[in-house]
Amino acid sequence: MFYNTIIKFNQPSSLAFLKPALSRRSTTFSWYKAYLNGSRKNIIKRTVVARRSDLKLIVTSATMDSSKFSTFFGNVPTFTIPGRTFPVETFFSKNVCEDYVDGAVKQAIIYVCVRVRVRVRAYACVVINNGPYLAEEALQIHLQPDEGDILIFMPGQEDIEVTCEVLTERLGDLDNAPPLTVLPIYSQLPADLQAKIFQRAPPGQRKCIVATNIAETSLTVDGIMYVIDCGYCKLKVYNPRIGMDALQIYPVSQANARQRAGRAGRTGPGRAFCLYTERQFSQELLPATVPEIQRTNLANTVLLLKSLGVDDLLAFHFMDPPPQDTILNSMYQLWILGALDGTGALTPLGRQMAEFPLDPPQCHMLIVSAEMGCSAEMLIIVSMLSVPSVFYRPQGREEDADTAKEKFQVAESDHLTLLHLYNQWKSNNYSSAWCTEHFVHAKAMRKVREVRQQLRDILTQQRLPLLSCGTDWDTVRKCICSAYFQQAARLKGIGEYVNCRTGMPCHLHPTSALFGAGSAPDYVVYHELMMTSREYMHCVTAVDGRWLAELGPMFFSVKETGKSNRDKRKEAAVHLQRMEEEMKMAEQKMAEEKKKRDQEVPVKQEVATPGLNTPRRTPHTLGL
Repeated sequence: MFYNTIIKFNQPSSLAFLKPALSRRSTTFSWYKAYLNGSRKNIIKRTVVARRSDLKLIVTSATMDSSKFSTFFGNVPTFTIPGRTFPVETFFSKNVCEDYVDGAVKQAIIYVCVRVRVRVRAYACVVINNGPYLAEEALQIHLQPDEGDILIFMPGQEDIEVTCEVLTERLGDLDNAPPLTVLPIYSQLPADLQAKIFQRAPPGQRKCIVATNIAETSLTVDGIMYVIDCGYCKLKVYNPRIGMDALQIYPVSQANARQRAGRAGRTGPGRAFCLYTERQFSQELLPATVPEIQRTNLANTVLLLKSLGVDDLLAFHFMDPPPQDTILNSMYQLWILGALDGTGALTPLGRQMAEFPLDPPQCHMLIVSAEMGCSAEMLIIVSMLSVPSVFYRPQGREEDADTAKEKFQVAESDHLTLLHLYNQWKSNNYSSAWCTEHFVHAKAMRKVREVRQQLRDILTQQRLPLLSCGTDWDTVRKCICSAYFQQAARLKGIGEYVNCRTGMPCHLHPTSALFGAGSAPDYVVYHELMMTSREYMHCVTAVDGRWLAELGPMFFSVKETGKSNRDKRKEAAVHLQRMEEEMKMAEQKMAEEKKKRDQEVPVKQEVATPGLNTPRRTPHTLGL
């Protein structure tokens, strides 16, 4: 036992291990793979391991591709630790399931009913058609009913709510049906309702949990013996050319399917029923999910790598190389915000932005707000944007939730709506009962308060003042415009906008404070553009057109009556000449730095001494 061994647990977003890793002491790290953050850490960890030969690095995960990690870190050894799981029997559907919600409901009803020997002929016929073994399995459970709860995987919140509603309705139509506790679980559900899935079902009842892919790895529920997998999940995919995220339903990967099936074997032998055929599993499903670094905006990652001294990102060795268009687009976004100069080098503003654990536009907003005198308000807005939606609409009380939300809405901005909500919560002594009364997530608001305190500490470290603009919310809107002017849209029709740069159609989301307003503003900026059923703008703020020309001169300008096209061409030529001069200076600087590095490499010097290396015994004297 080594008493001088220290184990340090870091947050998933922490990079604090860099300083001890580069010191002289021997260090052992154990890190869990965490998608995009994990991809960035793996890049850094490989650099650290290359510098420290005595460094011990342990990467652990339940779902990662061990061969890929072994190759990335130089063919290092891998160890497989068998988990303490029970055997799980997997059944595939015989035919393609057209409606996964209906198929999951029928499958669940069959295994609820056979538990107490209730014959359901109509549903049994459907299940027999869906799988070759399901009728036989239903008969076995009918003769020897087993204990155990049911876990149903669905893509999103809407599917979960429909599944719970249909399941309850169809069970009510059956005679002498056993009682069933149906519990949904998704991210937007209040914390007290989420905690119900961990409670034991009443005696004589079975529990049926309908969940998203959050139940794959993030949580474990005891008593699950049956898993019904619909075979789909929701993924966010970023399109760098139009700057839009698409949240669509995609088939799960084979690794996800195995992970879902394994949830049935945590507390005892279980069964997994897949609503897709075995041929689809082996031929149509991908072996693993597409890495998040290949389908998301990399502006934050590029800023991090630039701050760590990585100059050539296109030649950088990624474990899962992202598309080149995504890297170039991310660098372009950072150049727009002033984080990178014309040569791709990090500016002083960019180095200051890298100190904040936020997206680059939000970092820019915080820094600029100190100059505009509204950093106190911007600190709250950025903290509110760092958590999921704080409003929730419980099923059956949608109108009450909408009425409560209208009390906080500011007609000009969704960002100001979040600011107003936080100020009202603060004036009510951060009450959880107040949050419940107004259909607000109390747990999310507490998280906002924690994030605000952390960001305030960083502002203090960066020597940025905390100033308030009072009720002058136009200053706050202008500060928001300074960071999101590249995501500006102009009014085209009733509730319809088009992006000022790309011409991409944009629509106000029904939950926006600007939706349904009497007079729509001519220009707006938005936090993100999301493709669901339509191209919806999320978190929208109305801005003045002159602000766009003032804050984003590379895209917008005010028409001047006395200015001719010739003058514009002259300005463009001067701008191009200035960029060429910057590029030449950057090339000269890079050449000088390379020459300096070559000169710093120590040359191995040897002193030749006659007879020093001459062996006293020649091979001939040794009999060779």
